[in-house]
This record gives sequence, C-alpha cells and structure tokens, in this order.
Amino acid sequence: MTLAGTPLAVAVGIFVTSTLITTAIAPWVMQLGLRHGFTDAPDARKQHSVPMVRLGGIAMVLGFCLALGLTWLLGGFGMLTPARDQLIWTTLAGSLCFFVIGLADDLLSLSPWPRLAGQVAVAVVVWSQGVQIGAIDLPWLSSSAEAVILPDVISLLATVIWLVGITNAINWLDGLDGLAAGVAGIAAIGLVSVSFSLHQVAAAFLAASLAGCCLGFLRHNFNPARIFMGDGGSYFLGFSLAAISIVGPAKGLTTVSLLLPLLILSLPLADMSAVIMGRLRSGRSPFYPDRRHLHHRLLRAGFSHRRTVLLIYVFTQWLASIAMVVANVEMRFLWLALATAILVGTVMVMQRHRHSDIVIDAPEQESQQECAQSCCSDSRG
Repeated sequence: MTLAGTPLAVAVGIFVTSTLITTAIAPWVMQLGLRHGFTDAPDARKQHSVPMVRLGGIAMVLGFCLALGLTWLLGGFGMLTPARDQLIWTTLAGSLCFFVIGLADDLLSLSPWPRLAGQVAVAVVVWSQGVQIGAIDLPWLSSSAEAVILPDVISLLATVIWLVGITNAINWLDGLDGLAAGVAGIAAIGLVSVSFSLHQVAAAFLAASLAGCCLGFLRHNFNPARIFMGDGGSYFLGFSLAAISIVGPAKGLTTVSLLLPLLILSLPLADMSAVIMGRLRSGRSPFYPDRRHLHHRLLRAGFSHRRTVLLIYVFTQWLASIAMVVANVEMRFLWLALATAILVGTVMVMQRHRHSDIVIDAPEQESQQECAQSCCSDSRG
C-alpha cells in the first residue's frame, strides 16, 4: 500500500495520526506512572497541590515517531529527495536523545550542568549529520546575491546555541498546565505553513507531526492537568522545534527565512533571556529556580491560571501570523487580521473579567478584615 496525494494531504494525515496516537497513549502512561510512583511532588514554586505523573513526554514521543514511521511505511516520504529524507531521521534521532536526557532528569533529578553537557554533545552530533545553520544571506553587507557560507566553527557554534537555547526556553516555559504544549503546538503549526511556503516539505512533515502530538497531549494536560510532560517532554518539544526550523525555514539561506523561526519562538526566547539576566543581576546562577517567568508575573498581576495560559497562546499565534506575512504565505494578511482580532479581543475580555473579579473580591476582603478585627476585640475583652 502506498500513500498517495499532495504534500499538504500527507501533512494533514501525519497531524491527525500523531494526535490520535498521543491521545490514546497518554492514559496508559498515566497509569504506568501512578503504578511506579513517577510523580512530581508539589512545592512552593509549583502550581499543583497534589502529586502528578511527569512522564507525559513518553506519549508525545510515541505519537510523533509512530506517525512519521507509518507515513514512511506507506510511502509518504517518496516525494522527498534522499538528502531531505535523511534530515528527517537525523532530527528524529536527535529529538529522542534530548528526550532521554530529560527523562533521566525526571527519574534521577540530575543537576543542570550534566544535562547541559549532554545537550551540547547531542547538538554537535546532529550538526555533523547535516542539521546545521551553514550559510546566511546578508544583503546589506554584500552586493552579491550569493549567501555567505559560514566557517565550520561559526556554523557549529550557531547551531549548538540555537538547538540548546530553544530547548531550554521551552523547558522553562513549562510552568503551568498546558502552557508548553500549547505554545509549542502553535509554533509547530506556524512552521508547517512557513515551511510549505518555502517549499521545505520535509520540515512541514516534521512540524505537522509535532503539532499533532502537542494537540493530543493537551487533551490530558490542559488545566486542570491529569499528567505532566516532564523535562523529557519539554526537552523533546524544544529540540524538535529548533531542529525543524533549521531543516526548513533556515535552509532557505536568506536573512528573512532565518529570522522566521526566531520570530515564531520569540516569546519563550525573550522570557528565558529576561529570566537569565534577572538572575545574574541578583548574583545567582542562571539555573537558580525562582518565579521570574512571564507566566508567574501574569499570575501575580491577577490573571487566573487558565487566562494566563490563553493569553500567552493568543500572543504566540499572533507572532506566528506575522512570520506568515514575512514568508509571503497565501492569504497572509487575512491570517494576520484574524490573529490580531483574536489577540485584541482576548485582551479586552480578560481585562473586563479581571476588573470584575477585583470588584467582587474587594467587599469579601473587607468583610474578612472586619470579622478579624471583631474577633480580636472580643478576645481582648
């Protein structure tokens, strides 16, 4: 049996397959984690109040890999050149290695430096196999139309920083139910559209599978979550997004295409950069755990758990729509207008609800204060 159809039809099939597999496997992983005690205990920095299974990344990895494997068995990769086909398997192998590093941390609680060393080592191997930022077009520095080929040392450094940086940005974003999976899923959908516009079919297939496993996992991870992805899942998502952006948009070898994934993923990258700078200014390690992240700030500003997550979702989809405009995606301005309307409408509705919550809570707080004062006066009498 051979899978026939256009690349878009194959991508849709990959997305649906990945979604269904991840949705079906997640409950099994949940039972496995509960049976063996692989849970995440609550503490002062975390939002959950009861132990939660932290092996959800297993379901996402299986959904991602099985969807791509089935597509390959059915001949869906037949439209790709051998070089493009190889990049898919290299990306898949790298994502599995990053998942193993994160899973080891979930099970053994590794310190940050061994994890970072493992990430760098895998990124170097992946670079050597062709997943690399190898050239860039700088039209304002050169009148020639040819891209500037980066020296191996610069290419290696840029690739490792990109892969490791995006991975840890997504990992640090995983602080609220459904946040990392939703943002990664939206970013993956944006990469699907951008990759097709740049005729990078291999990257589009990878991004479609990643978007599907994120959607399937959200069925069990959105607030109130029943399972967490753990570091294994967040490392897998982060590396996959970073590698797909190199395999796809950055392979266009133009300044614009190199900036597309940076634009789509700018929110988690900006959050990570701000957190690191804040910790360094405080004289602490960049890995010191605290509550400086964007989602922590929104919670302190009075937004609820779900509203915080949804607000970050809509801002991410707006950034993805801007990347689609830059990439000249079909109907790009329609998508931008729709994304802008969603963003503005969401902010206005949330502000109205937040104001209503403050007005409602104020009398209750006053009543509690009066009651406390009355109790104190009675006790003194």
